Amino acid sequence: MREIGVGTKAPQKTCEDPNCPYHGTLSVRGKTLDGIVASTKMRGTITVERGHLQYSRKYMRYERRRSKILAHNPPCLEIKEGDRVRIIECRPISKEVSFVAIEKVLPTK
Repeated sequence: MREIGVGTKAPQKTCEDPNCPYHGTLSVRGKTLDGIVASTKMRGTITVERGHLQYSRKYMRYERRRSKILAHNPPCLEIKEGDRVRIIECRPISKEVSFVAIEKVLPTK
């Protein structure tokens, strides 16, 4: 197990995934984002949905928008749909996947 340099705790479970930042050789860099897992139907990939507010000058108020980001799902994290996760940028793993999940985030109360 290795330190990825972000200040997160490594998972207790181990895996043999070469694209795992903790147990493989994948290095991380760049943006760190939070979101909710919308789908885990793809093998090794999750869909993370992020919501944000966009200001509309015409109506002088904010509208809600959302975007979906594909991220690699290391098997050692055991992420399910509905979990709140933190993802971080990495090198491109496939055509559309350039992020990897690094931890589950506990909901704030």
